[in-house]
Amino acid sequence: MTTELLDRVDTAADEEQVFVTLTVADQLCGVPVLAVRDILGEQIITRIPLAPPEIAGSLNLRGRIVTAIDLRRRLRLPDPAPDTGRMSVVAEQGGELYALLVDQVSEVVSLKARDFERNPATLEPSWAAFSTGIYRLGERLLVVLDVGRLLALSEQG
Repeated sequence: MTTELLDRVDTAADEEQVFVTLTVADQLCGVPVLAVRDILGEQIITRIPLAPPEIAGSLNLRGRIVTAIDLRRRLRLPDPAPDTGRMSVVAEQGGELYALLVDQVSEVVSLKARDFERNPATLEPSWAAFSTGIYRLGERLLVVLDVGRLLALSEQG
């Protein structure tokens, strides 16, 4: 390899990837910060008749109707306890707003691109279907979620 090519490879490995971290059923996840439009606390969600189970309903965000997607159901996980508060991570796709219902939103983290790994073979298929890869953070595993795949509701996970 030429010196110039090696410099570009080193620079790419040192690039920072920025994620909003969130928790779904005790699993630490990350979504690219550029995919996030808003973070909301507990919201009133109106159920939509005949909607698929992963569609929790709709909510009103500053006069716009937002489709709420329950990530636990999308990832085929058990529902939370009835009195558990949920948060929403709002993303936009195709000019429409979507709220991803999660258990908790934590912080924004910057991680080195060189530390990114592909999905391990041991990752549950329901997670792997919506994940682009992982980061190992000490004792925890951060699963990087693909917002586009999560919002592609016509596809089955």
